[in-house]
Amino acid sequence: MVPNGLRNWFVIHFIIDIIFAIPLLIAPAAFLTFLGWTAVDPYTARLVGAALAGIGIESYLGRNAGVEAFQGMLNLKIIWSAAAIIGILLTMASGYVPWGVWPILIAFIVFNIIWVYYRLRLRQDS
Repeated sequence: MVPNGLRNWFVIHFIIDIIFAIPLLIAPAAFLTFLGWTAVDPYTARLVGAALAGIGIESYLGRNAGVEAFQGMLNLKIIWSAAAIIGILLTMASGYVPWGVWPILIAFIVFNIIWVYYRLRLRQDS
């Protein structure tokens, strides 16, 4: 059985992903400049926006799925958030740290912890 708390986290994840995806897709330079970036590659920013939209929308669409679907979606979310954390930390280590990096890094860390917790919980319940 899929815990209701996990289903709720999928909806929250959808909302947060879409909040970031829309401006990255529509106005990446304006959005990232607001977050402190001094150089913006709109192509890369829009690819990130597309990834956020895809993962976020699937979170919403799959929120009522069964355990097997959630296991697969959690695997994807764990891999995506862990890779994002590594990438952000490597970028920060190079000395490039706009103020907007911190809340994004924290969000990825929090979501990674949530996804790992529920993935382990689903494994135990199986």
